[in-house]
Amino acid sequence: MTTDTTQPKSDQSNDARASDADAVDLVPQTESPAPEQASDSTPEKPAKVKRTLFERAEAWISKLSSRNNFWNRVCSMIWLPYAFRSGIKMSLDENTYRATLPFRRFNKNWYSAMAGAALLGNSEIAGGNYVFSVCGGDYTVVCKQLEYKFLRPCHGPAEYRMTPLEDIHALVATGEEFNITIRMDIVQVLVPLSEKRLADEVDDPNDKPAKPKRVGRCTATFHVTPKAHHKAKKLRGTKNA
Repeated sequence: MTTDTTQPKSDQSNDARASDADAVDLVPQTESPAPEQASDSTPEKPAKVKRTLFERAEAWISKLSSRNNFWNRVCSMIWLPYAFRSGIKMSLDENTYRATLPFRRFNKNWYSAMAGAALLGNSEIAGGNYVFSVCGGDYTVVCKQLEYKFLRPCHGPAEYRMTPLEDIHALVATGEEFNITIRMDIVQVLVPLSEKRLADEVDDPNDKPAKPKRVGRCTATFHVTPKAHHKAKKLRGTKNA
């Protein structure tokens, strides 16, 4: 009598599939990144906020005020009456930025010299106008700190000569808010020489021409903020409320 040791075909196929599954489990598999994770890594571009009509008009007037002395005087008469009464004038060339404070009755004290309050107050206006002319109308400029050192009396028009202590153009290019320190040398503008004194200096070549006298030195720190930051902060406040 013979015994049948062969298994049914269905049992053999089940054993083969089980062995194949075990072999597959032994092979390491690398998971492919999910499409949602790949999309999350891409940075989103910030949406451009459309400016209102008032904001566009404000930026246009700001740029107009820094175009020349005429429009600067017109805007000062409305929004900055102290600068309008003092008569300070701005002049900008390729290398230097200067502001001249005239020697008029409004700026003098009782002993016919330039008043210290006029020199101090107009130093903030001169430095702020310089920063504003570089940044443009899309920024707000606020003076944070002002130091003035009086050296000697000023008996004539005063000239403010600005020197930024940081690279202001690089700071503006970042598009963020920043602090900028301006050093100002205040000198007395020379009165035109009379014809007799001019003739004497021409006849004698050894005479050295007079140099402008420095009457003071000022260091001012301004905080510059893009107007878009003010608007974004205001929108966050309304949403939180």
